[in-house]
Amino acid sequence: MKQSCIKTSRRGNMNNMTQATLTSQTIPVEHITISSERLFAEVRQRLEETLPKLDTTIAEALGSGDQKLAADYEENGPKLSIFEERDHGALLQIVGRKSNALQYEIGNPLTASKMTRHKLGAALYAPLRVVLFEDERGKGVFEYDKPSSFFGQFGDERVTEVGRCLDVELETALRKAAD
Repeated sequence: MKQSCIKTSRRGNMNNMTQATLTSQTIPVEHITISSERLFAEVRQRLEETLPKLDTTIAEALGSGDQKLAADYEENGPKLSIFEERDHGALLQIVGRKSNALQYEIGNPLTASKMTRHKLGAALYAPLRVVLFEDERGKGVFEYDKPSSFFGQFGDERVTEVGRCLDVELETALRKAAD
């Protein structure tokens, strides 16, 4: 079986002139695990009751510059929403061991815009990714990387501060589902 992700090739411009520059930075990231004594299905249900699905009208309002709707959403809307859900456990069926494992994209478009207006690279991490999986006892486990630990790499306190707020909001929502 071909392992294409391991094979590398070096193809370059004949005169070694390039129009692109690649830079690399290693950053420390704090990884968080929240283990529940509740069954996976119950944790999932509680998370999905705690965080609503994303109301796509807010992204449309931001895109059209609708300040009134954006202000109303910030005042009255949810702090976090579920943008997307992916069934990673189903992917394991290829090796004969389907399991309960869901990846969620969680965030808030307004919150994201508070970072990307200063550093567009912050869009790489917004929305946030969280995985919920079933452990060997059938219990739910959340894992995620602490937002402030990766948003801090941009060296902009305005972005890092939003990351710290997300630390609290995300942990609060996940603990509510897990407790």
